[in-house]
Amino acid sequence: MSASSGNADLLAFDREHLWHPYSSMTNPGQVYPVRSASGVRLRLDRAGREVEVVDAMSSWWCAIHGYAVPELDAAVHRQLDSMSHVMFGGLTHEPAAELGRRLVELAPEGLDKVFLADSGSVSVEVAMKMAWQAQYGTGKTRFFTIRGGYHGDTFSPMSVTDPDGGMHSLYTGIVPAHVFAERPPGPYGDLDAWKASTTALFEQHAHEIAAVILEPVLQGAGGMYVYDPEVVRHLAALAREHGALVIFDEIATGLYRTGPLWAGSGHAGVTPDILCVGKALTGGYLTLAAVITSAEVAARVDGSPAGAMMHGPTFMANPLACAVASASLDLLASRDAAHEVEMVRDWLDEGLSAALGHPAVAEVRTFGAVGVLELREPVDVPRVTAAALDRGVWVRPFRNLVYTMPPYVSTAEEIELITSAMIGAVEEVHG
Repeated sequence: MSASSGNADLLAFDREHLWHPYSSMTNPGQVYPVRSASGVRLRLDRAGREVEVVDAMSSWWCAIHGYAVPELDAAVHRQLDSMSHVMFGGLTHEPAAELGRRLVELAPEGLDKVFLADSGSVSVEVAMKMAWQAQYGTGKTRFFTIRGGYHGDTFSPMSVTDPDGGMHSLYTGIVPAHVFAERPPGPYGDLDAWKASTTALFEQHAHEIAAVILEPVLQGAGGMYVYDPEVVRHLAALAREHGALVIFDEIATGLYRTGPLWAGSGHAGVTPDILCVGKALTGGYLTLAAVITSAEVAARVDGSPAGAMMHGPTFMANPLACAVASASLDLLASRDAAHEVEMVRDWLDEGLSAALGHPAVAEVRTFGAVGVLELREPVDVPRVTAAALDRGVWVRPFRNLVYTMPPYVSTAEEIELITSAMIGAVEEVHG
């Protein structure tokens, strides 16, 4: 069987049977078979022809080192020689303990209790359950957040994702109703009115707020929206004044994506009570996330009637994932990831500046290793995707955003290719 006929069979089966993220099963969109990946490039099939493209998305922001990374490959192979998985109930193993040690060393001071979860959404589920259990008996069962956020696709994370403009408005009335302040102004905006209205809203509900939950400084899938670190400081101060906990969802922002190791403590100088980390944790090799909290919160959780944290995934602390996560953290340290991200930011600034003033572009923004073209109208996703592929780059736009979160190891030439492809695709499709 030829490669082209094999791909035709694959695509036919995929179209008939496989559901893709946020897609219709009855009217599926275009997908492209990937044959292999290495460095920052994907080799995929387009109409029976193999093409090589730069991955501007880091596979939804997790493949920060690129693909086929020798150090990460070796970590997986070494771990396979001993065991690929063992339950974490009543057992432990070196990869989990080693990863836990590294996370405690990296976490903001005072956070030293680690719960290893399956994915980002699950880590937010766990963080919210921690807050509920820690507040048991106080009557505080609701969460306070800001509009525009995104925290995951399972039910508790959906309930703190933007209830109107987010992806989960369909579930209004099914998920719990929490308390949403207005989205704050962007950087350099006047925060006085926002602070006043947010303080009034919080004080109105303070008796029922278990925790504040935020994506600190950068909202990811809610719109790649950057806001002032003072917002984080203000909400954390309100929480602590009224006995609520502070949860930072750093699944997208953690591990240097915005510049510092952690967005919340790095940009705003705030240490949360509970910290969620995922996506980049394993360098995109295996699904894994972590929830890191303090001894005080852990004691309060254990002081609830259950006497324990009531969550336990089957694949919790999977040895393969833990081993490759430790290797990924080693790579971040050895290469000076903060400097890598600084260089990527400078190259994104330079490349995307060419879109300033383009009639189709409402705003250009960069923040750490994140670059965004916000359009004046919804993106024609299939056409912009195809136009970027024509230019040698894989992007995955959404809503009115054409954006990139490239691997940290991308070169100046690769970032130039990404930014020129983004702008060229917008010009071709949106005029």
